[in-house]
Amino acid sequence: MSATDPRSFWDHLEEFRKVLFRCLMAWFIGAVLAFCFKRLLFQVLFAPSTADFVSYRGLCRLAQATGWESLCPDAFEARFINTELAAQFMTHIKVALWAGLVLTSPFLLAQLYGFVVPALYEREKRYTIPLLLSGSLLFLAGLLLNYFVIFPFSFRFLVNYQVYSEVVNQISLSSYISAFVMLSLLMGLLFEIPIVNYFLAKMGLLTADTLKKYRRHAIVGIAIVAAVITPTGDAVTLTLVTLPIYLLYEASILIVKRTNSKSI
Repeated sequence: MSATDPRSFWDHLEEFRKVLFRCLMAWFIGAVLAFCFKRLLFQVLFAPSTADFVSYRGLCRLAQATGWESLCPDAFEARFINTELAAQFMTHIKVALWAGLVLTSPFLLAQLYGFVVPALYEREKRYTIPLLLSGSLLFLAGLLLNYFVIFPFSFRFLVNYQVYSEVVNQISLSSYISAFVMLSLLMGLLFEIPIVNYFLAKMGLLTADTLKKYRRHAIVGIAIVAAVITPTGDAVTLTLVTLPIYLLYEASILIVKRTNSKSI
């Protein structure tokens, strides 16, 4: 099938079937394990919705140390409701599936790499593992930023926001889970910016000079994205979101520059 892999199409198809089966079995086992640890799973998931979450406590300690009392978030109470008979059970299954995917992702990536690597040239193999590791770590960094910063502060703002004092916020279970998953995926994908730019540079579609030229536009765009996904509006939260994404943009310039120089 390739210059480095003499296997036939049917050999590849059979190997892919085995890889797919192993991946699905691993995902299933991971999901079952997550399903069995229901209490721990949902304690972690709902921790950002509590007033004593670690990020809030950290800001309060910083407020005491600096004398900037406004940094410490006000206490709040979130109420959750469920209006559908089977919703809690189905939510348990969905969350367990997502958790199983996260838990088994290293194994899944290793299986996919083992399937693809025989078709790669030696020069390509040297870059594959670093790219996989970098992409995985960046995605994880995006998830952690969302878990500890973006989602808890956005949730605190929205759960306290009222258009009229007589309207009480009672958050549905599905709304909370959907918002958490959506923001997690969004931040994970945003943190893949350097990887995407690397491939664009490899294809000759992007240069470091182009990124430098549009740096100011990128800063404005990053600030707008940060303001949209963090509706709190306070400077601390906006900075905590904007700064990492901007640093990834600057890292992309260095990566693209190095890639362009190797392509010459």
